[in-house]
Amino acid sequence: MKPSAHVATAVLATMTLTISAVAAAEPWATEAAERQSIFISGGTAAVDRADSAHTFRIPALSVTTRGTLLAFAEARRGGGGDTGAIDTVVRRSTDGGTTFGPMQVVAAGDGDVMGNPAPVSLPSGRIVLVSTWNSAKVPEKKMQPGLGLDSRRVFVSTSDDDGLTWTKPREITADVKRPAWDWYATGPGAAIQLVRGPRAGRIVVPCNHREQGIDRSHVITSDDEGATWRLGGITADGTNESRVVELADGGVMLNSRNHRSAAKQRAVSVSVDAGESFDPARFRRDPALVEPHCQAALVRHSWPADGRPGMLLFSNPASASKRETLTLRGSLDDGGTWPFTYVVHPGNAAYSDLAVLPDGRVAVLYEKDGYTSIELAILTLSADAGR
Repeated sequence: MKPSAHVATAVLATMTLTISAVAAAEPWATEAAERQSIFISGGTAAVDRADSAHTFRIPALSVTTRGTLLAFAEARRGGGGDTGAIDTVVRRSTDGGTTFGPMQVVAAGDGDVMGNPAPVSLPSGRIVLVSTWNSAKVPEKKMQPGLGLDSRRVFVSTSDDDGLTWTKPREITADVKRPAWDWYATGPGAAIQLVRGPRAGRIVVPCNHREQGIDRSHVITSDDEGATWRLGGITADGTNESRVVELADGGVMLNSRNHRSAAKQRAVSVSVDAGESFDPARFRRDPALVEPHCQAALVRHSWPADGRPGMLLFSNPASASKRETLTLRGSLDDGGTWPFTYVVHPGNAAYSDLAVLPDGRVAVLYEKDGYTSIELAILTLSADAGR
């Protein structure tokens, strides 16, 4: 006889309380390595240097099938603003984040904007990077709708040699953007590939767009390792930069930056059809995930197995007013609650990304101290924290 839903709920609640009690007595996360700056903004002295930039922003992480850690960012060559000469760059680490190779340009803006990196590493060994382009002469607030040369456009690059070399960015704008949309952005931060259900293998990239002044999150998908693309589900009004994760019940959850609610809470949307659509009845604001209007990161650390719940990880500046107090959170119930917290950086911090290394350690790549650098922290989670 199968246990009733009430019994199952009670068991999960007991397990959560037990693990939370352990976490209260022992550190949930500990530093596993000395922190290091992966990208250091150089200011005006670095404007003309190919190996540096005035400002580095918009971190993204991906771990390849060979265990290589790829750290992406925007190299904002001439200044710190969102519009200008911007390239998408990467540094590689083949030793679990201990050392990194030199910076290389993955997608060049050639004087314009090529940014918002959204990478995903596939089991086949292929790495897919989706990014967005716009003219350096057209800032976000003046972006016009359409699919033309001066609109916001979408590109994809791939690597089949563990991130050593990359294909020239290929445009997919007409496949994933509606003509009425003006602003459009991929990620920023890692995309995912579904591993369960009838759509296993599907790439799901979190994105956002604007139409007639209204911001919404959406996803784009590929079922053939990035060869072809299509527009997926769209979420509620007032959502923006988003992150996506596959749920244990087969659903897809989109966690979005809030652009409307005065409560300063992250927005949560759920799809039951692998990203084809998002159920309006399941849209909610999460009071546990406060934000000062900023990007965040979301990743699955583990799946439920051997009677233990799986774990999701989330990071953002946990403040309702400022980009500060970058906090890592852990959930044992697919984002229903977040009982585990660890302050990664108590001071000024903004965008971040998360990746799970092959040995279970967690890489946190984040902007700190007024965008002067992008820092990497490697954390070890408690063995009792749902793993």
